[in-house]
Amino acid sequence: MEFEKEMTAPVVSVGADTEQSSQNLTNHSLTDFDSDFKGSDDDFYREMQRRMAPDYLETVSMTALYDTDFEGQEPLIDGLLYRGAYLLAGSPKVGKSFLMAQLAYQVSTGLPLWGYKVRKTGVLYFALEDNYARLQRRLFRMFGAEAAENLYFATHCKTANSGLEDQIRSFMKEHPNTGLIIIDTLKRVREVGGADFSYSSDYDIVSRLKAVADSYKVTMVIVHHTRKLEADDKFDMIAGTNGLLGAADGGFVLSKEKRTSNAAVLDVTGRDQEDQRLHLNKNPETLVWELESVETELWQEPPDPFLESIAAFLSSAGERWEGTASELCSLLNLDCKPNVLSLRLSIGSVRLLRDHDIHYKASRNHGGRKITLWKEIEVDSVSKGDDRDGLLVGSGEA
Repeated sequence: MEFEKEMTAPVVSVGADTEQSSQNLTNHSLTDFDSDFKGSDDDFYREMQRRMAPDYLETVSMTALYDTDFEGQEPLIDGLLYRGAYLLAGSPKVGKSFLMAQLAYQVSTGLPLWGYKVRKTGVLYFALEDNYARLQRRLFRMFGAEAAENLYFATHCKTANSGLEDQIRSFMKEHPNTGLIIIDTLKRVREVGGADFSYSSDYDIVSRLKAVADSYKVTMVIVHHTRKLEADDKFDMIAGTNGLLGAADGGFVLSKEKRTSNAAVLDVTGRDQEDQRLHLNKNPETLVWELESVETELWQEPPDPFLESIAAFLSSAGERWEGTASELCSLLNLDCKPNVLSLRLSIGSVRLLRDHDIHYKASRNHGGRKITLWKEIEVDSVSKGDDRDGLLVGSGEA
């Protein structure tokens, strides 16, 4: 009795030594049983008992891993922000909330951020240190009267231990097109306790928030503070222990040499992008962060002739094609085995979508494995108390 074709994604922790869990299996799980199972009832029962045993270890073979198609997902912001959980840290009043408002607006409208391509999606922004009046003034000064219909704000929420996850899930049910969640700040959703600054506690809080982001395949940015102590590595300045960044998929640190200066540096690190340093300057009129220079240029992947041949073929095939890997090999005149072509398509699906706007899907039926390639044209469905920010009339408002 063999179950070699039945598989699942490995149960991966969110530790610093793992990849971002930005891909989910598109077929069945190892803990689900094949509806086409042909074995006897006794064999089925024995297998079920084996998997329910306390000492059962769920694994996946390399063969099964290669035979699985994962869902491709383009980055939220090319080269800068991907699916998963990120920390954005900076000293108090350095401009983190202005940067988050800018990020939320650019993503909700699909406008490029500093020249980086942005994928338009809905945004949920927990502005927990603000009120609605202040948000109104800030957004109007930054972006004028053109509003984004799919950008939502909350100034109060429950903590991570008392219902925040349920609130997010409820929102996601009502707004399933949401792709970015911003929590400003971590302290506001964290329970107060003696273990606040232990590695275990730090790791746990970010892991829990990351699990929510991963379950909905969205990006989550968690705003936090830096400590006063300077460090050669900017990420060592994040307040708390290394557990915070260790559980996250990446991080940003916003810092200034002089508090009174409009110039700042944004350091970037993550599992899915190269380390970068961006030099920013805050526009004194609009308070929008503008890019002055990039210290480390984005690494560009070299052209992939295989994916380019797929793009050229699909253009000639009418923007959509369905068939088997064997048929596609023949049509492309490729000298490779069908299973190798399928694997290359699966691995290259993210880049195929990002660079060529081509979606890839593989499915199985009684006749075997079927490949679907298609292009989609996005329909534009989006129209565009106190005075902590100094935005009230008579206080320098632009």
